[in-house]
Amino acid sequence: MRVLYLHLAGAFGGASKSLIELYEAAKKLGKIEAVTLTPAGTAATAFEKAGMQVIETTGLSQFDHTRYGYYRHLRWLILMRELLYLPGTFLALLRLRNTQAAFDLIHVNEITLLPTALLAKWVFQLPMVIHVRSVQYLDHTSWRTRQVFKLLNKIASEVICIDETVRASVPGWVKTKVIHNGISVDSSMTQAKEQTEIINIGMAGVLLRSKGIYEFLQATNILVNERQRNIHFIIAGENARNTTGLKQWLLKRMGFYEDVFAEAIKFVQDNALEKHVTFKGFLPDIRKFYPGMDVICFPSHLNACGRPVFEAAFFGIPSIVAIKDPLEDAIIHEVTGLAINDPSPVLLANAIDRLALNHDFRMKLGKQARDWALSHFSIENSAAQLLDIYFHNLKK
Repeated sequence: MRVLYLHLAGAFGGASKSLIELYEAAKKLGKIEAVTLTPAGTAATAFEKAGMQVIETTGLSQFDHTRYGYYRHLRWLILMRELLYLPGTFLALLRLRNTQAAFDLIHVNEITLLPTALLAKWVFQLPMVIHVRSVQYLDHTSWRTRQVFKLLNKIASEVICIDETVRASVPGWVKTKVIHNGISVDSSMTQAKEQTEIINIGMAGVLLRSKGIYEFLQATNILVNERQRNIHFIIAGENARNTTGLKQWLLKRMGFYEDVFAEAIKFVQDNALEKHVTFKGFLPDIRKFYPGMDVICFPSHLNACGRPVFEAAFFGIPSIVAIKDPLEDAIIHEVTGLAINDPSPVLLANAIDRLALNHDFRMKLGKQARDWALSHFSIENSAAQLLDIYFHNLKK
């Protein structure tokens, strides 16, 4: 089976990592060949290392209707970029059709690529699987929401949500299936961190304001400078997009670009936190990050759990997540970690304090988190479910 994957971002992050894990596990279960069309960047490099053939572009056209990124006010100007990407996206798809062997199926790795998916459907006329990885804008009565999901229903053979939280943000009249993300680990990777006097608190993922990086740093300042805690904070990740020159200046002026990495370093320097905060940058294998952590934080503005939460759970590490009324495949409060109502620096600092100061409670949550991850996020089960969807749609 030959699958064309469409991926949205150049920076390596949760969506690219999840796709790689699924693909590698699927290859072990059945014959599958992948060609991935993606913007140039670290994600493309990771796809190549996973054995995928990669076709790089300058960008793929998107339409963002997610809970955090939906268009309003000046954000409508972002559509200018997506319109500029449309001709290049269309030409890239035509070249794929004319220069590559035939594909059997198309897998779109995020719903925001809907314009690209629509063009791909027209060019290839193939069954299409569309992943919904992000929580969607929750006004299901709006005209825009209805049109987005009517289009999704029209072109998608299957719609896959990564968890029940994401599924709940999709209108109920859209037929969806949940396939959890997974991670491939073995026992040699999941050895517990040696106990030391210093507690390591980690945050991993693409550096975005919406992921709560600034709140994480503010909580660090509270704990270190106000409460005098002997805690170390470790951040793994890179900027989602790096630009320079006039383009950067214009995007900054319009409020569409932040050099989060530079701002984070400045905050650390301004608050004399250099001895307490370490930036790891981009890590090609995030599995090497978790064994040194005691707690993982995900103080997102999206009211959802990210991939680092269940990744850390496989290593017996509890998480602190900003999420209201979490579902059981997200986080179980005081069982697999702690849920706080919003990404408030004070709430986050209090939750970190609670786990850092109570070794037995932290270890109990970590053990329970691992049991929970093994029962919910087996990569083999997820890959088998994905292959079932592929083969089912090939027969249509």
